[in-house]
Amino acid sequence: MTDLVDPAVEAYAEAHTTAPPPHLEAVAAETRETLASPNMMVGRLEGRFLETLVFATGATSVLEIGTFSGYSSLAMAAGLPLGGRIVTCEIDPVHAEVAQRHIAASPYADRVEVLVGPALETVATLPGPFDLVFIDADKGSYLDYFEAVLPKLSPRGLIVADNTLWSGRILDDADTSVDTVALRAFNDRVATDGRVVAVQTTVRDGVTLIRRAV
Repeated sequence: MTDLVDPAVEAYAEAHTTAPPPHLEAVAAETRETLASPNMMVGRLEGRFLETLVFATGATSVLEIGTFSGYSSLAMAAGLPLGGRIVTCEIDPVHAEVAQRHIAASPYADRVEVLVGPALETVATLPGPFDLVFIDADKGSYLDYFEAVLPKLSPRGLIVADNTLWSGRILDDADTSVDTVALRAFNDRVATDGRVVAVQTTVRDGVTLIRRAV
């Protein structure tokens, strides 16, 4: 992932963000040491950002599309009120195994459920409503995920979509790769869709926040 923010500024922001607890440090260490593409993990800054969104919105029902190694699930779990739940969808059984193991060893084992399989199929079986939906999976399906979860979003719910600036590649007209084109289409849709209000932030690799229009 290409840096969008000056690396020194990013490092300063991380250093002035509350340090992660030991169970998240363990997830991060195993992810970096054993899994391909460890940069897919949200990490300290975005993890605390997600936790804060869950806490600030008072979300009690969270849906995550794209578990990876479980860091984001566990980060969000810390922001849940008592009785809150996270359902997280992962298609890769290797990633799911890593996530499930770390979730089981954490203080939040009773709050997070990992469902393995294609996310669109899984989401179709879930009744909702969801107070917060975090989308961080295959970029080519972002619009499909958006359409699948919007009807299941609670009235004051929030959709959080990761990687929407795609290391700045969305600005490169010469980049016609599938993922880049799909993210441009997603960004254009949510910015003009009358059903929702969206704000695209420059947190890490671009995080877009979407709510229902009033």
